Amino acid sequence: MNNSITPIELYHKLLQQENLLLIDVREAFEHDEFNIGGTLIPLSEITKHLNEISTNKEVIFYCKKGIRSSIAIQRLQEKFPFTNLINLKGGIDAWKKEIVV
Repeated sequence: MNNSITPIELYHKLLQQENLLLIDVREAFEHDEFNIGGTLIPLSEITKHLNEISTNKEVIFYCKKGIRSSIAIQRLQEKFPFTNLINLKGGIDAWKKEIVV
């Protein structure tokens, strides 16, 4: 079962400048269109970038709707002992609806 965070909760963490890592698992063209500051690591390449995924702070994964990011977390947790991975509920679509900045 994945841990998850709502867009509102994440927004507040970002405002408070909490020490966390954002990872965008969408494709580059999606990231270029709109992103919330995350590091781009497409889902297909996620296990090739283990050295970029912190183990000592919250790592929040996001995509368009929250499905690919959930898959990324599942893949990582099946093979590696990560306990700090969090999925953005509803992804960028939910962020755009809930966060007006």
